[in-house]
Amino acid sequence: MSTWLFPPHVEQFHLLDAVGQIGVLLLVGITGIHMDMGMVRRRGVAAAGISVGGLVVPLGSGIAVGLALSGSLMPADTDPVVFALFMGVAMCVSAIPVIAKILMDMRMVHRNIGQLVLTAGMVDDAIGWVLLSIVSALATTGLHTGNVVTSVASLFAVVAVALTVGRPLARAGFRLAARSQDSGPTVAMATTMILLGAIATHALGLEAVFGAFVCGILIGSAIGPGNARLASLRTVVLSVLAPIFFATAGLRMDLTALSSPDVLVAGLLILAVAILGKFAGAYLGARISRLNHWEGLALGAGLNARGVIEVIVAMVGLRLGILSVQAYTIVVLVAIVTSLMAPPILRLTMARIEQTAEEELRENSYLPDAAPAHAPTRARP
Repeated sequence: MSTWLFPPHVEQFHLLDAVGQIGVLLLVGITGIHMDMGMVRRRGVAAAGISVGGLVVPLGSGIAVGLALSGSLMPADTDPVVFALFMGVAMCVSAIPVIAKILMDMRMVHRNIGQLVLTAGMVDDAIGWVLLSIVSALATTGLHTGNVVTSVASLFAVVAVALTVGRPLARAGFRLAARSQDSGPTVAMATTMILLGAIATHALGLEAVFGAFVCGILIGSAIGPGNARLASLRTVVLSVLAPIFFATAGLRMDLTALSSPDVLVAGLLILAVAILGKFAGAYLGARISRLNHWEGLALGAGLNARGVIEVIVAMVGLRLGILSVQAYTIVVLVAIVTSLMAPPILRLTMARIEQTAEEELRENSYLPDAAPAHAPTRARP
């Protein structure tokens, strides 16, 4: 049965992989579309410390553990520094789609902490894609000063072109597409933009997902993050193409590798570093931003969810030969474990944070079926 569903021949598997890659590019593009840049600007000051802490601490700890474990988990022909840098990037990302879904399911998206988690996560995600693109370029061109400068210059060029040329073109294109009563032209425009952005950054030696993400932000700024005309695109990507990508990602895992004591110990160490690094960074940033103990823990729990973004990062590392199958398996498991542990910790910590009157007013706006506003909830001791 498995042979019939997933042909063992490399050429046939690549056909399935190609569909999955298109799915992941569109998924990253949709993530960019849902980036609320207005909220980032409004809450930028409060979220800055949280974002910096939640990025720098896990990035540094990830690089350290990558250097320590490079001998046992790194492919033979990979530069140890590139491997360590990649592990740092893998440890510092957060999954905005997963975080947003958790907050909505738990009816916490209207809370101040929920807003800060989303804002800090957006900033971390954006920087994470930038770092991933740079490290990926270094993996393909080599770790030399000239290559680093070229990669960074290409990255800034992409952002500059997107802001100066891409933004007005996107707005003009979507205004033209909006003349149709049907959503088809808008969906076609968005899909074309995302894929062309991915092609452009790939041609520059950067990671394709970075171009997809940038174009997603342009689309969101042009038509709004929740535009109803893109509902069909979201449905197809989230219900069809993304699951194919996750299936191909799962097929590349080798859980039997964990039967080796060395790999198992390395996996537990990486998991501990991933969890503690993100918690410590977000908590430290929260306290610097004058939030209390429980608010800091809630932020750490929310930002710890790696989910789909971590899986995408792991797939990039495996495809470029930066990660071995064992390291890839560990990183994917980190994504799963951190996403599963986020809701219960969020529920525990948020129960001890008093809901303000402002949050209750916001609840009526964000959650139409919410109960009428009542007196602010008393925090538990």
